[in-house]
Amino acid sequence: SQTVILMWSLHTFITTYTEISEEKITGIPKFFAVTTLDGRQIDYYDSEIKKLIPRQDWMKEFASGDRFKEYTEIRERVQQTNKINIHFLMQQFNHSHGVHTYQRTYGCDWDDETRYSRGFDQYGYDGEDLISLDVKKFQYITHVPQGLITTVKWNNNTAQLEFLKQYYQLDCVNWLKYLLMLRKVDLERRGTPEVSLLQKDPSSPVLCHATGFYPAAVTITWLKNGQDHYEDVDLGELLPNVDGTFQKSSTLNIIPEESKTNRYVCEVEHKGRTFQKILTEDEIKSNTSKLIVVFTPFLKAFLFIFYLRRYECCCMCSKQKTANEMGITSSVKN
Repeated sequence: SQTVILMWSLHTFITTYTEISEEKITGIPKFFAVTTLDGRQIDYYDSEIKKLIPRQDWMKEFASGDRFKEYTEIRERVQQTNKINIHFLMQQFNHSHGVHTYQRTYGCDWDDETRYSRGFDQYGYDGEDLISLDVKKFQYITHVPQGLITTVKWNNNTAQLEFLKQYYQLDCVNWLKYLLMLRKVDLERRGTPEVSLLQKDPSSPVLCHATGFYPAAVTITWLKNGQDHYEDVDLGELLPNVDGTFQKSSTLNIIPEESKTNRYVCEVEHKGRTFQKILTEDEIKSNTSKLIVVFTPFLKAFLFIFYLRRYECCCMCSKQKTANEMGITSSVKN
């Protein structure tokens, strides 16, 4: 048997605003905003539905409060501001027509082991870097000549810079921790492992697959005729599911005759509870259709890691209000 320790300590809280210049693109809103926690979407807003939608069950109670209504109003103001911003930027880049995008990605990450946190705030035009905030010096930096006018203007807004300093040094991480707490309470309430015995064909190894459990500590043991069995057993790695729970598997490599003459049981222990699956033909046959479950999360885990590395950024707006409301509600245009 083996106990698994949680290995993922870096948490990321990201908000991305996207404005599209073209008025009519079938199936794509002109403006949309997405907030993610650890790579999983927790709320969504766009210019067509004009409502902030919680994407996780554990967000629904929070979404019923006044704070969530305030976030909806903020996104409405950002939408109006970005409509002005993108046309100003099109002029700066000498773009008179065509589809163009203006995007802001901001937020923070926090390591729950080292307690290290970091904020980030970036703007882009047509997928290229435009302006970013140096969160150590709290000064905006432009990456192209077309961003110079806006950079000078924002760097002269000392009140906004002081607000951002408060937000990225304290408020953003506090929001991240609060949302992690809400998610943890929900996961602990429903995080009981689902155990299945999976086999591709009668001559293949038998996989004991446990998924949907939280927290991460789990023990998977094979029993042979009532005794712990470690021979011909390969223990898989702990993997994250996209909903915040975990999965793990243990593979038993035996010939078909062995399972007919001996009694094999997969035993999963989690949070003081024991779950058993007896290796029988009926049990395996009933779970053959679940084989896809084992492989899909590998891809999801890869995409999750890729997402975090691709976008080292972004989050919900702070409870405080300033002239720019964290959405830069004053135009980038002079």
